[in-house]
This record gives sequence, structure tokens and C-alpha cells, in this order.
Amino acid sequence: MTDDAPSGDLGGRTAIVTGAARGQGRAIGRALARRGATVWLADLCAPGDTAPYPLATEDDLTETARLIEADGGTCHTGLLDVRDSAAVTAFAGTVAARTGSIDILVTSAGIVGFAPVTELSDTMWADMLATNLTGTFHCLRAALPHMTTGWGRIVAISSMSGRQGTPNLAHYSASKWGVIGLVKSVALEYAESGITANIVCPTNVDTPMLHNPALYSLFAPDLDNPSRHDVEERYARMSPMRIPWCPPEAVADAVGHLVGETGRYVTGTVIDVGLGGTARMP
Repeated sequence: MTDDAPSGDLGGRTAIVTGAARGQGRAIGRALARRGATVWLADLCAPGDTAPYPLATEDDLTETARLIEADGGTCHTGLLDVRDSAAVTAFAGTVAARTGSIDILVTSAGIVGFAPVTELSDTMWADMLATNLTGTFHCLRAALPHMTTGWGRIVAISSMSGRQGTPNLAHYSASKWGVIGLVKSVALEYAESGITANIVCPTNVDTPMLHNPALYSLFAPDLDNPSRHDVEERYARMSPMRIPWCPPEAVADAVGHLVGETGRYVTGTVIDVGLGGTARMP
């Protein structure tokens, strides 16, 4: 960091956020940029192979960048398929070549889908693991060699479904559970290096991944074409706080805690943004 670094406690830092075109990734990117980080926003911005809802578009990614710039922040955008190992490695290399290092990595790219275990096809299983778990691995492996300043922050977005079994979401739960084990292992490998690695596990979040006809039908199978209004009470009943979903900014707040000085002594930890769901766990 230099004397003329941008204001904010992350001034002069370089951050990569995947899945940044909308939802949680957008909220995280905006939060980091407000604190002075230069944020590299990455997203697939293409139709998904197995996700039962529309994925983000290039227009969504452009809108994230517009919002950051309107906030006075600095960002760059790039199309990235985290399932593509070579593409992820090249993206991290480009960021490091342009900036000198990678200081913060937040892996928010992910998909959800649903079916009973016996109805999960090989393609559904493989795509879920490739995106949510292997994609996170690709990002970690690519970014870590460029965290060369003796200071680094990694935060992977998992899910409350990665902390427990979830009917009809076995492949999703398995992928998110795997993210926790992966990042805890990285935390131990880099514990003496000044790099921390942590996990945030959100519950239902007010994003397009949750709000779409396919997911509504999962939780309201007795209704024809259920709406957001139809499912709100049902989601609320799932939460001890009786809140149906949290805003994406709540996830960004948890990430923000881990990437700043407040997270200096925290590594290998799971932070649940669970609306009370954690109270039911051992």
C-alpha cells in the first residue's frame, strides 16, 4: 500500500470476486470496493448446463460494475467459467500481472438444483460438483501463488446446506460441504503465511438463485405456479427467527468482517448467516 492508496481500510488491495454479476457476489464486490479495494468481478454470464433457472448475463455483470463506479469504487470485469481450470489460472495470472499481487479472493460462483438422489443424473451431479466445489478449488489453487505480500484473505461462500443434509439437494449439499473441508485444509496449510482462509454459510438469500419458479415449486409442490408471496410464509417457517430470507448485504457483511483487520486472527472458521438455523446444530 502507498501513501496515495484509495481511502478505506482496503485501499491498495486487489480483490477477485467470482459469481459477481448479481446477488451475493454483487453485494460483496460493492462492499469491498467501498472500502477501497480494486475489485475484479468475474462471472460465467452464459446459460447453465443443469441449473433450473436463468443464470446471470453480461448485462448483469455490467450493472454490477456500474453500481461500483457510481459508489466511487474501482473495478474490472471478466467472463470466467470456474469449471475451466486453464481459464481460472489465466484470469488469476492476468490480475496479478496488472496489479502485482492478489490480496483477497472471494469465491461466490455457484449453482443450485434439486432432485431426489435416485433421480439425479450423472450430468446433474457432475455439473454441481464441478461448479461449486471444483470451481472453488480452481480459484484457490490459481490465486494462492499470487498472494505474495505476507497478507491475504480467502473467503469461500458455502451454504447452510453444507452444514447439514438437505432433502432433494444432496448434490448441492455435498458440494457445499466439500467447500468447507477444502478451505479448512487451506487454512492449515497457510496458517503461518499471513493468509487466512474462511467460509461463510448463508441460509436462504434474497437473490435470483432463490427467487425463481423452479425453487418455488420445490418448497410449494402443492401449488400451481407459486409466487414469491406464496412461498414467503413457508420460508419463514423454516427459520427460527421467522424471517424468510436475508438480504445479500448480510452475506457481504460477514465477508467484510473476515477480510479486514477484524478477521486478522480468524482462519479455518465457518461463519453462519443462518437466521438461527445454527442453533439447531451440535
